Amino acid sequence: MATKKRLQAVGGASLIPWLGIAAIIILLDQLTKITITKLFVYGESLRVMPGFNLVLVYNQGAAFSFLAAESGWQRYFFTVIGIVAVGFILYLLKKHAGQKLFCWALALVLGGAVGNLIDRVLYGHVIDFLDFHVGGWHWPAFNVADSAICVGALMFILDELRRVGK
Repeated sequence: MATKKRLQAVGGASLIPWLGIAAIIILLDQLTKITITKLFVYGESLRVMPGFNLVLVYNQGAAFSFLAAESGWQRYFFTVIGIVAVGFILYLLKKHAGQKLFCWALALVLGGAVGNLIDRVLYGHVIDFLDFHVGGWHWPAFNVADSAICVGALMFILDELRRVGK
């Protein structure tokens, strides 16, 4: 009974669908990372189509390799930030479980945050493998978790624009 109550949000809405979405993102993220590490060696790149490669790289920093060149402290810093973010997202999900677009965004960000947090804890870095480029200019490599976080962020913006427009 206590567990069921913890999975119910304010107003009685269930957290289970949102946690399920996050779990799917985590599974997809980890499965793709496991696959790429089995098929590629570090730095290896495979052209899939013009403008898109698969590549195995490690990111010790945050988004777009922010702070990646630091001496190692960033692993712990970003791990703590990730744990705090997960806690805050769970709080927001519980408080706003009835707000569909907002909770979709939260679930995607939660799944992405946990996916990258798993990498940081297990390996000390995040595994990235999606490489888009135009000519010689490459967007920083990223992964499924990063994609979910970005889509979630766009959904936050849409939700806010919709809310303000009412």
